[in-house]
Amino acid sequence: MFALDHALAQDIVDRAMAILPCNVNVMDYLGIIIGSGDAERLYTRHEGAQLVLANSRVVEIDEQAAKSLNGVRQGVNLPLMLDGKLVGVLGITGEPEQVRVYGELVRMTAEMLMEHRRQQASEQWRQQRSEDLLSRLLLADCPDSLVLEAEQLGLQPQLPRQAVLIQLPAQSQAGGAVMTWLNGRYANSWCVMREPTLLYWCRAAGRERDDALLLEQFDEQGWAVVRMATVERSADLPGLRQACAAASDLLDYASHVQPGQRLLRLAPNRLAVLFWRYRHDPLAEGLTEPLNRLRDHAQLLETLRGWIEYSGESQACAEALGIHRNSLRYRLEKIAELSGCDPYRTDDLLRLCLGLHMSPRPA
Repeated sequence: MFALDHALAQDIVDRAMAILPCNVNVMDYLGIIIGSGDAERLYTRHEGAQLVLANSRVVEIDEQAAKSLNGVRQGVNLPLMLDGKLVGVLGITGEPEQVRVYGELVRMTAEMLMEHRRQQASEQWRQQRSEDLLSRLLLADCPDSLVLEAEQLGLQPQLPRQAVLIQLPAQSQAGGAVMTWLNGRYANSWCVMREPTLLYWCRAAGRERDDALLLEQFDEQGWAVVRMATVERSADLPGLRQACAAASDLLDYASHVQPGQRLLRLAPNRLAVLFWRYRHDPLAEGLTEPLNRLRDHAQLLETLRGWIEYSGESQACAEALGIHRNSLRYRLEKIAELSGCDPYRTDDLLRLCLGLHMSPRPA
C-alpha cells in the first residue's frame, strides 16, 4: 500500500511554494502535517485535514472556523487521491476566496508526483526482486514456485541462453556498471554478481557474438576484465545451471593452468576442465605423479607442452621450439627417463597430458 512520507510531502510543498504566494501543508492519512512551509507546524495534528479524511471532500475553513479547530488556519484543504483511495490531504493557507483557485492545480501536481513516486518504488521493488530471483534460479535446488514467479515478472526463464562468466579485478567497483551496460545492449540478459569479482551473464541465444570484440569494448570503457569464460548455448534452465557450473570450473582452470588467456571457451577445453574438476579425487591424483617429477625442469615441461600441442609431429614441434629434431628426441628421452612415461607411447602420453591439465602452471 502506498503511504505518503515526509520526503515526498516536503517535495510537494517546496514545488508548490516556489510559485504560490502562500503556505502549503501536506497531511498523511492520520491528519498529521508531514510537509509544510512552516517548519514549526511539522508533525502536529491538523483537525481540518481530519474533516477531509472523514468525509472525503474539500473542506474550506474561514478565519472564524479556524478559531474553533486545533492546529488549523484559514484556507482550503483538499483530499489527495491515488487509485481512487484517499491517501492524504493538501492544505493551502489563506483566504478561501483567494487560494481556492490554486487548489485543483496544486492537487493535480501533487497526485502526479505521488503516482511517479509509486511507479519508482514499484520499479525498484521489481528490480530488487528480479535480482533475488536470478540468483536463486541458477541454483540446482531452486523451487518451481520461483520459476513461475520469474515468468510473471517477465524474466523469461524458458528462453535458451548462453552462460558467460566474467572475472573482474580484486577490489573492482565496476560490477554494477558492467551489468547496466550489458543489460542495455543485450535484450533479455540475466546478470548476477555471485561474488564481488565474478559476474554471471546469461545472454539470450541468438546470432553469434564476437567475444574478443566484447573484451575490447570492456577495455575501452575502463573495465579491466581479467578473463571471460563462455559455454555453449543451453536449451533450458537445468542445462543453464550446469553450464554456469562448467563456466566456473573453466575460469578456475584457466586462472591456474592458462593464466595468460583472457578469453576461454569450454569446447576446446572440455576434457581439461573435466579432469580439473576432479583433480583432488584419489584416482586422479595418481595421474599427476609422473609430471611432478618434471617440476624442476622447465625446459622439459615446455617441450612436453609443444609435443602435445603439435600431436607428436616432430618437425613442427622442433621448429616451434626453435631446436633441431635430434635435440627434441633427446629431450623426449629425458622426459621418459625422469617421469617413467614414454611420450612416444599413447597411454603414457595421455597420462602426461592429463597431468598437465590437472596441475597449476608454476608461477
